[in-house]
Amino acid sequence: MGKLEENNKKRINHSDLQKLILHTIAAAGILSVGLVAPNVIGAMTKLGILPKRRQGEYTRSSANKMVERGLLRYNGKFYELTPTGERLLRRWQFADFKLKKPKKWDRKWRVIIFDVPQKLKKIRDRLTSLMRQAGFVRLQDSVWVYPYDCEDVFAVLKTDLGIGKHVLYMIVDELENDKYLRAEFELEK
Repeated sequence: MGKLEENNKKRINHSDLQKLILHTIAAAGILSVGLVAPNVIGAMTKLGILPKRRQGEYTRSSANKMVERGLLRYNGKFYELTPTGERLLRRWQFADFKLKKPKKWDRKWRVIIFDVPQKLKKIRDRLTSLMRQAGFVRLQDSVWVYPYDCEDVFAVLKTDLGIGKHVLYMIVDELENDKYLRAEFELEK
C-alpha cells in the first residue's frame, strides 16, 4: 500500500471514528469517558476499522479533537454533544440516509431548487454533495428531483445550513419527459 493510500485510509478511519463517537453520544445523551471508549471501540473493531493495539488511545484522541473543534463538550466526567456537533451529526445522517420508499409511489415529484449566493459557495457545495449522496437526481445546475416525501428532512437541513431563504421545496404532479427519471428511480408508470 502506497503512502497516499495509507493516508486516505487513516483519514477515512478518523472520520468513521468521529461519526461513531457522535452517534454513540447522541444515542445516550451524555456518556462518561469510560463508556465512550468501549462502545465506540466495539463498533470499530466489528467493522475492522481500528487495529487491535492502541484502540483506546485512538478513541480518546479523536474525542479530544472533537472537543477542540466544538463538536463535543467535556466536563471532566462526561462527553456531550454541542449544538455544532448535533448539526454535523444531522448532516452526516442525511448524507448516509436513504429516504424510505413507500410501497407505492404517489406519482408526485419532489423538486428542490436553490440559489445559494457565491459567498456561501462551501455551503452550496455541501448541499449538492449531500443531495447526491442521498440519491437525488440533478435536473439542472441547481434543480434536483426525488420521487418520495422528504420535506421534513429538508426543513432540518435548510435550518442547519442556514440557507432556508435560498432553497425552495416543491411537490410536482407532472414533469415533462420523466421517463428517464422513472427508470432511474425504478418506478412504475
